[in-house]
Amino acid sequence: MRKKYDKTFKSKVAVEALRGEKTLQELSVTYQVHPNMIAQWKKDLIENAETIFEKKGKEQVREESLEVKIDSLYKQIGILQVEKEFLKKKYRQVYGSEPDL
Repeated sequence: MRKKYDKTFKSKVAVEALRGEKTLQELSVTYQVHPNMIAQWKKDLIENAETIFEKKGKEQVREESLEVKIDSLYKQIGILQVEKEFLKKKYRQVYGSEPDL
């Protein structure tokens, strides 16, 4: 069974590996994690370090506003579908047949 580590633990171990005070083998014994995992976490930290200091740009704000719009549109579609089904049902009750769409 695979172990799952939280991001604070991973970052702590990766930063310690980056410092270079202990070898990967020593860190693996200390934290009971395979050395390859520590090496991968260290690599991920180095590759994604520039995103830590990134400020929210226009693209991120735009993406968030698009997500809000999409959510509201899906909500509207759901409401319209419920209304359509209700009106079909009432049409059948009044006229006794299916509506011509």
